Amino acid sequence: MDLNQIFFLDNKIQEYEWGSYTAIQELLDKREDGGGGGDDVKPIAELWMGAHHKSPSDVIISSGNISLKELIDRFPKEILGSIAAEKFHNNLPYLFKVLAVENPLSIQAHPDITQAKKGFLDENSKKIAIESSKRSFKDDNHKPECICALTEFWALNGFRPVKEISKYIDQLSCKKLNKIVTEIKSLPDSLFIKSFFMKIMDFNEADKKEVVDDVVMQSKLYSKNDSVFNWILKLHEKYPCDIGVLSPVYLNLICLKPGDALFIKSRVLHAYLKGVGIELMANSDNVLRGGLTPKHVDINRLIEILDFNPLKVELLNTCDINKYQKDYVSYAEEFKLSVILPVNDKDGFNFKTKSVEIILCIKGSSKVVNIETGQITDIKKGDSIIIPAAVKQYSMYGDAVLYKASVR
Repeated sequence: MDLNQIFFLDNKIQEYEWGSYTAIQELLDKREDGGGGGDDVKPIAELWMGAHHKSPSDVIISSGNISLKELIDRFPKEILGSIAAEKFHNNLPYLFKVLAVENPLSIQAHPDITQAKKGFLDENSKKIAIESSKRSFKDDNHKPECICALTEFWALNGFRPVKEISKYIDQLSCKKLNKIVTEIKSLPDSLFIKSFFMKIMDFNEADKKEVVDDVVMQSKLYSKNDSVFNWILKLHEKYPCDIGVLSPVYLNLICLKPGDALFIKSRVLHAYLKGVGIELMANSDNVLRGGLTPKHVDINRLIEILDFNPLKVELLNTCDINKYQKDYVSYAEEFKLSVILPVNDKDGFNFKTKSVEIILCIKGSSKVVNIETGQITDIKKGDSIIIPAAVKQYSMYGDAVLYKASVR
């Protein structure tokens, strides 16, 4: 099979209750119900581009579609490139997504590589089925990730400094929370945060209800002037009995503007609250949840993997690679996220490939030319293509805005 060519991808969608009835549908030009969400129409939360065993993309070829995972298994060096194939054991190391967050996702964290391997083996030994709702470790990989906003995007990321946590709890005037803070105030920061988190997660149902009721009542007094309290109220609307409504008090609340990107390290507690974004991560589906969800919560395992140090939230810097491409400076060896802006040069602009690339068009249209063979691929909004490592160089011209995933 000739791999020196550019291929279109047919990608899998994930329908979760927190998704949108319009965002990914509009991107793919697949509006079915006018955006209202009828009885037979489910919200679409994620579009997956990659080779994860759960939902691998299909590669569109003349003889019929073939799974990207299968194609990589057959031709690892031609698709991934020799260096990436050897380094990542003939696997595509990243998973590329579009996220459409209409309602808050669960509070969650992802294990580091050592924790993932240990947890995966442990759950295998207990014979917990991979598809079981009780399963936390779906594979043995870690899951560092970055999120890049396409719209205004609200998120929680990492624990706040202790002074901020204490300040917000003082404003909430909740007796049970104030008592906890008084008892642990002399602890070092990471131990303070760990103790606070464990104590609120250990509330019985009666205490939980009392605390949530108190917090919601007080939040109404401050919600117009502080988004922390406003988000407490929004979370309470969706999860009225969940202690996770407190999360904006102890986690950093951030609003990304379109084009802003955030890196989520392994072991960091976080949640995506609202917005549409591009997500790029190591090729894993390991999630340990800590609230705002009807799904399985293994609090003991979550506490085992969490980093309880306060986190200073910083946006990812961008680096101009050329006049059309910007890279987001990431910390993961598995992936790199780039944005390609409209290429206005008459003769196009040349890009060199070092490894496999997946490109998604989110706006406009463009022509992508395999320089060696002359193959021309026309892409438009919603299209995604894979450029194997066998394609050494390609050019591009048009008015498209594209996001590109590649190996760092």
